[in-house]
Amino acid sequence: MVRRVGPDMVQGIELAPLSPPSNLTAELVRRLAAEIRAGRLSPGDRLPTEQALMRQAGVSRTVVREAVSALRAEGMVTTRQGVGAFVADPAARGQVRIDPGEMRSVADVVQVIELRIAIESEAAGLAAERRDPSGMAAIQAAAQAFALAVESGDGAVLQDLAFHRAIFAATGNDFFPRFLEFLGPLLIPRQTIGQHLEEGAARLAYLRRVQDEHARITAAITAGHAAAARLAMRRHLAASRDRYAKLARHLAARDHQ
Repeated sequence: MVRRVGPDMVQGIELAPLSPPSNLTAELVRRLAAEIRAGRLSPGDRLPTEQALMRQAGVSRTVVREAVSALRAEGMVTTRQGVGAFVADPAARGQVRIDPGEMRSVADVVQVIELRIAIESEAAGLAAERRDPSGMAAIQAAAQAFALAVESGDGAVLQDLAFHRAIFAATGNDFFPRFLEFLGPLLIPRQTIGQHLEEGAARLAYLRRVQDEHARITAAITAGHAAAARLAMRRHLAASRDRYAKLARHLAARDHQ
């Protein structure tokens, strides 16, 4: 059993500060997952607090929260509101999931988006057909939160994830949110391959396009137009697929030069 030595950490878990790699979230996920797989954190052990992880790894609160969310999606940790994150029992982890480690290229990400097109288009249609008031409110709030994050200069990864989760929850089918968790950090590709993407004004222009697409999806769902909601979601994800397919071709051409 691992001996606890304080409220913030467990003995043997002292992370060195992360140097700025291509993606801080992915690197923190990798390191924490390695601690769990090596048995230095046992099932039921509490992860270090947000403050401890921020201090040890030298990263922001957003990076820590994204990393914990990714680990939860992988079934490696569970979270308790107001208490913290705990290592999950391996026997309870889902057997069907897409491991981010399998995503070795941008082309792999494109394939995941193709899967999402099929599932999420139907989710948007069901959300429009069922129009649960609380579900509608959650979708609208998530779309607004994304817009505010974009205007503040944030990458809006968490807000983007929240928008898609709200739509899955609004289907009224509990299996849709469960499927979404299988995708984990792969749901928002720029979270895992951000080093290849545009920055500055180009990134802002892209996020504003996404904001407009979210608005169209939200409007169709709110109006109860299932066909329009499916089409709006399909167009949204198809645009993402085409963006990453273009990037994949660019990287492949560069590597062959």
